[in-house]
Amino acid sequence: MTDEDVGTEQDVAADARVDRWEEATTWPLTLVSVVFLVAYAWPILDRELSPTWRVVAGTVTTVTWGVFVVDYVGRLLLSTRRFRFVRRNPLDLAVVLLPVLRPLQLLRVLSILNSAAGSSLRGRVAAYVAGSTALVLLVSSLAVLDAERTAPGSNIRSFPDAIWWAFSTVTTVGYGDRFPVTGQGRLIAVGLMVAGIALLGVVTASLASWLVERVSEVEEESRTATARDVIALSDQVAALREELRDLRREH
Repeated sequence: MTDEDVGTEQDVAADARVDRWEEATTWPLTLVSVVFLVAYAWPILDRELSPTWRVVAGTVTTVTWGVFVVDYVGRLLLSTRRFRFVRRNPLDLAVVLLPVLRPLQLLRVLSILNSAAGSSLRGRVAAYVAGSTALVLLVSSLAVLDAERTAPGSNIRSFPDAIWWAFSTVTTVGYGDRFPVTGQGRLIAVGLMVAGIALLGVVTASLASWLVERVSEVEEESRTATARDVIALSDQVAALREELRDLRREH
């Protein structure tokens, strides 16, 4: 056995360990993501929240972030090709390194939506698009409200304002009646614009794929029906020929 074969077997074993880790942590990390969402959103939505509960919420968000750090490091250590692991999981690394991206941990919830969607590719795509859109809108609304609410000259001062801004931005409409004025808010807006373009692209591609599939099905049904008609007509012609031969024999 060559060194290359040994290396390949080790890589396969390492990938299997990573897969088992991810399978075992899917539900716990999903629960942690939901806890993070509650702890993250509570101080933003409740302006009258006491300082004690704000400290509690901040502690919970920090602890949940630590859980995701442990998850990332664990998967990294289980992988033999660690540089390839880092290269293939840029979002996980960004969430670990950049606090502003911590709400993206909620994308873990999409793994549950994927399981619920069954084996249908279109069902999984629809679940991912719907789930991604809802999470992106919610998280970006909370994040921009947190960044803009107390900023001088801000026009996003309530959650309804933030939701309206998120919807108009993610759909690339951009009415301009609500817009961020802080650097952090504009960074969130850039991310939301990119996400909106990506989501619209997925929706458009899925719709186009469905239309092409339907047209193909109609064409296939038409070809099948035409083939049946031709066969039936051929049988009728053959029967007429047989009747003509019988008539000629009688005469």
